[in-house]
Amino acid sequence: MTSSDAALHTVHIPVMGTSFTIDTPIKCARFGLSSVMSIGDDELCEYMRKHYCGVSGEPYKEIRKWEEDYRARRITEYLNLVDRIVKKQILDLKSQSFTSESELTAYFDMLPDFSPAKKRYLDMVQMPEGAEKTALQNALRDEVRSGSLDVNIMTKIDRVTYSKEGVVRPPEFTDALSALRGFANSTLHASIVFSAGFNRHLYAYIEKFEDFFPDATGYLKKKIILKVSDYRSSLTQGKFLAKKGVWVSEHRIESGLNCGGHVFPSEGNLLGPILEEFKQNKKDLCAQLYEVCNQALREKGRPVFNRLPYTRLTVQGGIGTAKEQRFLMDYFDCDGTGWATPFLLVPEVTTVDEPTRHLLAKTTRDQLYTSRISPLGVRFNTFRGSESEKLRLQRIANGKPGSPCPKGFLVSNTEFTEVPICTASVLYQKKKIDQLNSMNLSEPQYEAAFEKVVAKTCLCEDLAAGALIETQQDNRRPLAPAVCPGPNLAYFSRFFTLAEMLGHIYGRWSVLNETPRPNMFVAELKIYIDYLRMEISDVLPKPTSRQVEYLEAFKRNLFEGIDYYKGMIPKLVEETQKYQETMREELAALAQELEGVISEHRIIFSVS
Repeated sequence: MTSSDAALHTVHIPVMGTSFTIDTPIKCARFGLSSVMSIGDDELCEYMRKHYCGVSGEPYKEIRKWEEDYRARRITEYLNLVDRIVKKQILDLKSQSFTSESELTAYFDMLPDFSPAKKRYLDMVQMPEGAEKTALQNALRDEVRSGSLDVNIMTKIDRVTYSKEGVVRPPEFTDALSALRGFANSTLHASIVFSAGFNRHLYAYIEKFEDFFPDATGYLKKKIILKVSDYRSSLTQGKFLAKKGVWVSEHRIESGLNCGGHVFPSEGNLLGPILEEFKQNKKDLCAQLYEVCNQALREKGRPVFNRLPYTRLTVQGGIGTAKEQRFLMDYFDCDGTGWATPFLLVPEVTTVDEPTRHLLAKTTRDQLYTSRISPLGVRFNTFRGSESEKLRLQRIANGKPGSPCPKGFLVSNTEFTEVPICTASVLYQKKKIDQLNSMNLSEPQYEAAFEKVVAKTCLCEDLAAGALIETQQDNRRPLAPAVCPGPNLAYFSRFFTLAEMLGHIYGRWSVLNETPRPNMFVAELKIYIDYLRMEISDVLPKPTSRQVEYLEAFKRNLFEGIDYYKGMIPKLVEETQKYQETMREELAALAQELEGVISEHRIIFSVS
């Protein structure tokens, strides 16, 4: 790995919702922190461009809906603006003096202590005034660079779009392809994170853009990051891309359930065994993809990589202590980690409206839950008491459930219409409730079915609402913010500065509250057992053979994960004997709890 490839920090800020990290690079990229912006909501990108043009004094010309290629152009122009702002910030930082209150000093103070740049900085601080110190200060200024300004696409959010006259637009104007084009046409030298699955149509479209291919030196202006929940996903998607001459620069592993937003449990495979599989197979994975990718580049007549490009392996989801951070990097050979939920309490990093941020700071473990609010039909981590939830319940109480669906990014259902509609919309919920009313269901059956229908929330609107409130944008629609923290939020209970949170991550101090916190792997296991209960409840009383097979695999993977963690405990060399013994006891208790779930549902599980 070259110095230009190496990240300044061993932590990055993952994408959060559509708006919580929409301007995070503007807030903290100048301190060397990499972060990920969602580019799924072009309307929000346009609002944020208008806001930051005003802040930075740049002229703003609106890109209106229905203009030619408006979605991609909105995204490109916003990303270009962010790029310009951060570059100006870096120039300003380099011009500053090393005073106690300067951002230049903060830049180096916040680096991890093992960073070579941090060590040179500390050497400079100890030097007496003179030519040698001045020379080192200038050298340190030259080293200052921003974190990466990365973007995210949920690959399955790929709606077919229509012209103003209602005519289906060509395939390149689907939502995901338009967003990719918006990033590809931008001035950013950055990565795009593909999350939530495999989209062949989208991946094939990458070939249209020069920036994703290496130049004669092997440099990639635009890079690919795959966010996955298991090794097989990385291998499958990586090979597909390699056959097109496209290299995957990072495999970003996320806990299936111990995370914010949408959850993807992957048949009960736990994070530890997944990381072990990556650890054991990373060299082989990279070697396979290197051979396939270079062969494809040769066939296309393009420059090939003259050496194996460095491929990063990072992990995120539920990390809460510096010891966990170090264990993931040292034991599993990870290059870095992602911390998301705790940064919702850091105003210097994320964009959350103040009332919601105060609610988050007071949120307890029992208020955080895995919900059915997403129109995608995928469970979604959130918390009770948000303005979004209040508006949803108010609409139900008024006899008018559902949202007007002004954006329509999550339309997918064709049960009642030829053109897909959103299950959170007024139109869908009215039709579905009318259907339920005609089915002569018993009262308990009706109530359960009704609740599943009206549980859906307009995430397009509500996940963007906080940013509109914070930047005082008037979009002429009700603003009821939703937020999607992971369960880890329960252990952080106040607002933090960026320096405080980074100090916690790097082990300089702790900012956890007094709520007893299990090891991150134990916490994830508990969440998985609770999730198994929900899955069982969904298929009763008459599960299909395919559902039984899935639940059997889920159960088997959980037991295998428990055995893996029992063997891993002695490797937690930084933890005390008491901590390790507590972890053994917690694993034993959870194994017993899992046995109880199986025993309770013998109709599903075979008993050996």
